[in-house]
Amino acid sequence: MSNTIRQSLGQAALLATAVSAALFNFGCVATSAGLNHQSDAYKIEVVESQNASERVRFLVMHFTAIDFDTSLRVLTQPSSSPVSSHYLVPESDDPSYPHEDLRVYQLVDETRRAWHAGPSIWEDRSQLNDHSIGIEIVNKSHCHPPAESTPEAETEAVCFFPDFDPKQMELVIALSKDILARYPDITPTRVVGHGDIIPQWKIDPGPKFPWQQLAEAGIGAWYDDATVKRHLDFLNGNTTSDRDSIRLRFAQWLSDYGYGIDPETATDAEITLYTRAFQYHFRSWKVDGEVDNHSRAILLALLEKYFPQKLSGYPDINQAVLAAKDA
Repeated sequence: MSNTIRQSLGQAALLATAVSAALFNFGCVATSAGLNHQSDAYKIEVVESQNASERVRFLVMHFTAIDFDTSLRVLTQPSSSPVSSHYLVPESDDPSYPHEDLRVYQLVDETRRAWHAGPSIWEDRSQLNDHSIGIEIVNKSHCHPPAESTPEAETEAVCFFPDFDPKQMELVIALSKDILARYPDITPTRVVGHGDIIPQWKIDPGPKFPWQQLAEAGIGAWYDDATVKRHLDFLNGNTTSDRDSIRLRFAQWLSDYGYGIDPETATDAEITLYTRAFQYHFRSWKVDGEVDNHSRAILLALLEKYFPQKLSGYPDINQAVLAAKDA
């Protein structure tokens, strides 16, 4: 590549960076078509209907797997497989980042549909691009597929997950709080990762993402340790269920929490896949896809905290404890 071409590409990248920063810093967000508009051709009479809801119901976290400059170009420029997100959050010490201070980049107006979630499912919604705001976070986590010569029993990909930058997380927390204040329909269990809503293809934001830190700041869901211990103690003392029954019940619990698994038709491989997605989010220090008692106890603690009405009909639940809580 000639020096002239290099210089042109570098100038184009810096220009895109400067334009995006200017749009965000000066608040130049486009007004949505049809939002309280006026017309000289006809009169507008506004009668607010009670039969409506917010478009935005979910907040989806991603990692980019590439540096800031490449992320910005991929998320803003046309391509054969175009993608975008509403926001991009850089990290410290990235040589491709042009500023000394970290800034949140807005790439898509919140009222518009960004292309970040794909054919995803959460709760009773599919195609979450229609219902969500996406935050891309610069982090170079990546996986290498196994070599063709790898024995079939050892076909796991080799993955690398660097820690997220603490200063970057401060921005993510501040941005997320602002988003939640604007969209009250984004309840704690609706703050999700890309890997939660489409585990067939994605694992981001990965096991190093500080979900507990965000929950402590009021963003997203997390369990209470004492509740997990109570459920774990009960499950450890209940050894009458067989493996298949336990896994199918866990699939039902995952579905009740929001995951897009169908407990009526789920295969053993699908249960493993969704269990791994759950573990990436809530038990990242051991992601193996096994429906062990600890994973079950964590999920039951989450259901008890956020969906207690769904627990009464579950097997493997200490009903006496639940009755005492309701008394």
